[in-house]
Amino acid sequence: MPELPHTITRPADLEALAASLAEHEAIGLDTEFMRERTYRAELCLLQASAPGHAACIDPLALGSLAPVAELLREARPVKVLHAARQDLEVLEPVFGPVAPVFDTQVAAALAGFPAQIGYAELVRQLLDVTLEKAHTRADWSRRPLRPEQIEYALDDVRHLLPLREVLRERLERLHRTAWLDEELASLATARSFPPDPEEAHLRMKGLQALGPERRELGRRMAAWRERRAIERNRPRGWILDDSALREILIRLPRTPAGLEAIPELPAAFVKHSGAEILDLIQAAGLPDPAPPLPRRERPDAAQLARLKRLSGIVQTVAQELSLSAEVLATRRDLEQLAEGTGSPRVLRGWRRELLGARLRQAL
Repeated sequence: MPELPHTITRPADLEALAASLAEHEAIGLDTEFMRERTYRAELCLLQASAPGHAACIDPLALGSLAPVAELLREARPVKVLHAARQDLEVLEPVFGPVAPVFDTQVAAALAGFPAQIGYAELVRQLLDVTLEKAHTRADWSRRPLRPEQIEYALDDVRHLLPLREVLRERLERLHRTAWLDEELASLATARSFPPDPEEAHLRMKGLQALGPERRELGRRMAAWRERRAIERNRPRGWILDDSALREILIRLPRTPAGLEAIPELPAAFVKHSGAEILDLIQAAGLPDPAPPLPRRERPDAAQLARLKRLSGIVQTVAQELSLSAEVLATRRDLEQLAEGTGSPRVLRGWRRELLGARLRQAL
């Protein structure tokens, strides 16, 4: 690598860094961002590493990051990140789809580490290096950045390439490189930034228990909230938080006064958005007065027994392979399998080869 500053704030230095990074087979990447007041995460720092050098690219000082845009989209070099989904969500609006990606957290899970192992812990266990954690909640939008912040940010990419090499060797010894290829391919195809507003209801807890009519209205209201958040670039909770949305679904108010009677709803929301909410409720065609909430049913004994059998199989196979059970199948995967709904990942690819026949036999 050429002699470049650790903090890139000049276009000429950015061009030189991009040209140097392009010469390598793989580079490390990480981001620092802010999203407390916005829907879209605002990129505040982009860290990149290659053998022998790491640098912090300052988008707030540079304005344009064009010299690295093509680099991040090209098939070479491989971009190495840890727990890549969030970073990719930050990067894609700026650069477009970033590919190909090697995710050290995914690789570590397949090598037998906990499914959600953090970067610092993985570095400690595999490289015997202890990292500073003091700046995890720093305000990365403030300038100037302090020297200790820069050092912390550089540490986040300095060890990515060594981690990749160690993990690749482990997975080769375990004959699991094909598993990793499949997981990384699914990571690339699963990305959707920004997410589809019509799927926003899937993040809401407890919606299923409200009955089919309210559930459908909840889907429409969640989509409305998501679109409004995207349009205004504000967190969805600033538009309407989940507790208030749920209370609307329970009460089903038909008038402004009915909305005003919900304590969780701010007066400003009722004033500016109340009419749209009432229109959504009206369009749903629900009876007035609101139908009673469905009684909470006891869990089906046969269903619980199926889940227990399936979970037991997953636990056994996970122990045999020294894997975390959730790497093989989540509870939601097993629920879908027991219910005969969806296409759980446990019935696809390498998981199907390991588990498919045993799970189907158990059913």
